[in-house]
Amino acid sequence: MMRAVERAGLAALRLLDPETAHALALRALAAGLAPAPGPISSPRLAGRAMGLEFPNPVGIAAGFDKNAQAVDAALRLGVGFVEIGAVTPRPQPGNPRPRLFRLPQDRAAINRFGFNNDGMEAIARRLERARRDGVVGVNLGANKDSPDRAADYAAVLRRFAGLADFFTVNVSSPNTERLRDLQGAAALDRLLALCQEARDAAAPGKPVLVKIAPDLSGDELAAIAQVAMRRGIDAIVATNTTLSREGLRSPHAAQAGGLSGAPLFARSTETLRALARLTQGRVTLVGVGGVFSGRDAYAKIRAGARLVQLYTALVYEGPRLAARIVRELDELLVRDGFSHVDQAVGADL
Repeated sequence: MMRAVERAGLAALRLLDPETAHALALRALAAGLAPAPGPISSPRLAGRAMGLEFPNPVGIAAGFDKNAQAVDAALRLGVGFVEIGAVTPRPQPGNPRPRLFRLPQDRAAINRFGFNNDGMEAIARRLERARRDGVVGVNLGANKDSPDRAADYAAVLRRFAGLADFFTVNVSSPNTERLRDLQGAAALDRLLALCQEARDAAAPGKPVLVKIAPDLSGDELAAIAQVAMRRGIDAIVATNTTLSREGLRSPHAAQAGGLSGAPLFARSTETLRALARLTQGRVTLVGVGGVFSGRDAYAKIRAGARLVQLYTALVYEGPRLAARIVRELDELLVRDGFSHVDQAVGADL
């Protein structure tokens, strides 16, 4: 009966504007109107990465809960961790609506939000009130009109120093003008140095990650890998949304913004695999993009990811998907004779 109600709820939400539907879904999640199995774990799934303990390697990506409105509820969906944000120092409205589009024929979405969020003070106060019974990361962003974007990233990190377990430097959103310029080797090196300095002063030992785009050339990817290794960055998140529109069938395919969902899977996994070869195990990798099943998560892991995140798939499959992916992943590890997920990392390289 409950699953029938959930299916009806998902169908009703799809009749609404996508951004309105997502806001309502977050409220329903926060109110406890979703299955809540709690973190799912097993001896194969639980373990240490980036110096943190995870009950399983599957998490919810940034963007799902930008403003920390449903952190505790999201952690109870069965996942091993949640990332909120992106968060900027000052509140900002983002780009004009409509700015989120469903592409059901492609099991995808296009967004051009532009780092819309309530600002670090309001979001930090929400996180202070949360139980945070699990690993919570904060995706760091910069205000669109900031004269010093690097300083913005450091400011957000300092504000969440005592609240977050890890910090992701987001230089890969396609929806903030010239933000991706920060992926250049020299600019990225300066930005990461500033963020690490802020981390060392305010949150010693907590991991700093960098999230990259899937649209980089081989040379650009190699340069990022070198910067990350030289700086001792704790992890690289591969990847954010893509500007590619290859093979799409939806009428919304021409909308401006970043594409996420199933069409991103192959591109993001190839980027992940290339990074794994470039870094040779020296940097933890987080695989994101097009994860709709345990098999997809497993493919990311075998391509080099130690952790995996999802978001768009929840729009199409509903909140039960997260727990299902974790359980399927565990079954695949058993099937292939792995006693721990660490053994499967990079198995296809």
